[in-house]
Amino acid sequence: MSPTKKKAMIRRDHPDLSVSQQCRLVKLSRSSFYYLPVGISAATLELMKAIDRTFSKYPFFGSRQIAAYLRRDGIVVGRHRVRRLIAKMGLEAIYKRPRTSQLHPQHKVYPYLLRGMTINRPNQVWCSDITYSAPRPRWSGVHMTGMH
Repeated sequence: MSPTKKKAMIRRDHPDLSVSQQCRLVKLSRSSFYYLPVGISAATLELMKAIDRTFSKYPFFGSRQIAAYLRRDGIVVGRHRVRRLIAKMGLEAIYKRPRTSQLHPQHKVYPYLLRGMTINRPNQVWCSDITYSAPRPRWSGVHMTGMH
């Protein structure tokens, strides 16, 4: 049952049960019963409008840039408050995101040939590792390591 329905069940003028007892019976905390939602202040609404105007003009700005832009206009606000209000307004900066999981269409994907194979004797499977390190005098810079 939702807290709103539980609140509706409680009567302040009940002849036998106090509000505290009724809250206990319906398993609702008394603070939830007495809580009245607080609206958004006029100053916060004005700040949200300023953020919206800035975001409409520069949709690629993040919270830091919006906070700096507003400070130039004389609105003193921290970037954490701007970030919270941006999230509350459902705004998200437009920028190019990394596409690290995209496969290149020309690159062949090789199957993993050892999947399901039980390796139980020496020299059954070999691998090699080619590592490049910065060249030093009298050193080729390439190391070949054989593992088994």
